[in-house]
Amino acid sequence: MPMLTQRFTADAPWMIDNYEALDGYTGLRAALMLAPDELIAMVKQSNLRGRGGAGFPTGMKWQFIPRDDGRPHYVVVNGDEGEPGTCRDLPLMMTDPHSLIEGIIIACYAVRAEQAFIYIRGEAVHAIRRVSAAIEQAHAKGYLGTNILGSGLNCVITVHAGAGAYICGEETALLDSLEGKRGQPRLKPPFPATNGLYDAPTVVNNVGTLACVPYIVRGGAAWFNGIGTPGSPGTSIYSLSGRIANPGQYEAPMGTSLRELLDLAGGMSRGQDLKFWTPGGSSTPLFTPEHLDVPLDFDDVAKAGSMNGTSAIMLFDESDCVVRAVQKWSQFYAHESCGKCTPCREGTYWYIGIYERLENGAGTAEDLETLLDLSDNILGRAFCALGDGATSPVTSSIKYFREEYQRHIDLHACPFTSPTTAQRSSAATPVPALT
Repeated sequence: MPMLTQRFTADAPWMIDNYEALDGYTGLRAALMLAPDELIAMVKQSNLRGRGGAGFPTGMKWQFIPRDDGRPHYVVVNGDEGEPGTCRDLPLMMTDPHSLIEGIIIACYAVRAEQAFIYIRGEAVHAIRRVSAAIEQAHAKGYLGTNILGSGLNCVITVHAGAGAYICGEETALLDSLEGKRGQPRLKPPFPATNGLYDAPTVVNNVGTLACVPYIVRGGAAWFNGIGTPGSPGTSIYSLSGRIANPGQYEAPMGTSLRELLDLAGGMSRGQDLKFWTPGGSSTPLFTPEHLDVPLDFDDVAKAGSMNGTSAIMLFDESDCVVRAVQKWSQFYAHESCGKCTPCREGTYWYIGIYERLENGAGTAEDLETLLDLSDNILGRAFCALGDGATSPVTSSIKYFREEYQRHIDLHACPFTSPTTAQRSSAATPVPALT
């Protein structure tokens, strides 16, 4: 039974009357019957984990917000979905924006906040308009504003359009951007729970996380724990893209395997075998066909050597070049690096030069060792998780496909490109040796 996508096939669920007809805002009414601390306890007991990638317990994050400290509190929604392969927040905001708004209001009530911000990637113009219209509808119906439903709760939601910087998906860089500063990560501690937006206590949650909250309030913590796996309850929207017959978003219980998702999506698209795939977006270590039956939840994926991340699954078949795929991802991370720290800024730049040499037939055996050495110097030393994520496809691809890297070196060309094309590409874009 779908949860997050249950209204996707309904008639215009983004209209508030249609949303209300499908149990919309009943979760908010139930939440307002509880004390804020009771609500936090319920979300904590549900074991809801953040759907933004890290999988941090949501109730625990809410519990960190100080009580009666005399400062304003804020709820900030991270809708800056920008990682390659990730596409689940945008469908939610486009199709069912009121579930997000309802979750935000409940969160504000729980952490004693009166102001919330939804930070949406600037290129997602349609989502910005859809969410903004839904907020206006909710305000007209009395779900936003002052004394909501006679409860004494005041809540205002503001939509903020980002400027297309991937780094602003990192929560502290997002907060700096909201404050009008250049989007760069902050040093932690202090953490946003005590010193967040405008140096005030702030909860930062992902779109999918808050969209789960109304269902938890309506169904209860025990009901939510009965879905998925013990360590990762609930459902997830898995984004399937690449060499798949029917790409798209598939909601399934946490812990569903790729083998099961492939059956749902019609299998591979070109009749060729699966070669490698990402379990949680381009910043997670690659998996191979041997991982087809790994339960896709936070704990089991970690045990298998990767991260569940954003449940963004990109699939590649036997005709695809793993070196070229990692090259494209490395170019993305180098372009999106904010430049604040040396390991990420310089390391991703060197990645690009080495991968260009490998693809153009000028690679050497030393390049592989340099890639691994670079990764060691980035991982754990970068200012934020962007640098760490950039190393994941590099190290995992060498781990599983070192022979393919070696073939690039031995053939002086990409094995998946004809020699003529490779020579022409090499002649057109010579890559100087890195010294």
